[in-house]
Amino acid sequence: MIFVLDAGNTNLKFGLFEGDQLRNSWRMATKEHVTSDEIGIKNMSFLKYLGLDASDIEDIMISSVIPSMNYTFEHMCRTYFKIKPTFVGPGVKTGINILYDNPKELGSDRIVNAVAAYENYGGPCITVDFGTATSFGCISKNGEFLGGAICPGIILSSNALTNNTAKLPRVELVKPENVINKNTVQNMQSGIIYGYVGQVEYILRKMKKEMGGNVKVIATGGMANTIASETDSIDIIDSLLTLKGLYIIYKKNRSR
Repeated sequence: MIFVLDAGNTNLKFGLFEGDQLRNSWRMATKEHVTSDEIGIKNMSFLKYLGLDASDIEDIMISSVIPSMNYTFEHMCRTYFKIKPTFVGPGVKTGINILYDNPKELGSDRIVNAVAAYENYGGPCITVDFGTATSFGCISKNGEFLGGAICPGIILSSNALTNNTAKLPRVELVKPENVINKNTVQNMQSGIIYGYVGQVEYILRKMKKEMGGNVKVIATGGMANTIASETDSIDIIDSLLTLKGLYIIYKKNRSR
């Protein structure tokens, strides 16, 4: 089995691939000062719950947007799995030609999403990852990463609103039935969610125009379903896009 880890700013997402099938996936909160033992023991517990152990893992592929934690991840893999993991980064084959001014600046999560979207759904396409930040990635029909856009994620925007105002409360991010509402909580929910839908729609409309029109949009991340339910701009929701991309990249590099 192949073990994959997508290390994001909010969550660590893990997956187990058996053959080309994702057998299981799970997640835990990202904590900056977590130790390799804490991560390792939790993963050992989950494998035991599945009736597996560390010896069932053949190799490990990691995407991380938290450089300060990379040593922790590598140490966990070496200690608990006896495997040196491969990180998505310079020197790793992806099959994607990155047309960025400086390709080293591009986050590994965006690369992985681009690989998964192009391999599974073809190009041209746009990926939208609703994470801590919402990132848009544009891939040409020939598999070139053309660039994209990054904006604050919807939860980050909501937190900024409440943290920087004296009287506005924290609210649950649920969609009110109407845009016009008669109490503060629903006013905030309306502005945050419907306002975010408008932002996403506008960015996607501009991107599609710049890419020539007929472009497929694939969304992933925690708020993908909420946003997609209010717009026709998103064609596909794939909550496992990043994990799938990690496995595809593993296959492209397994002969190394």
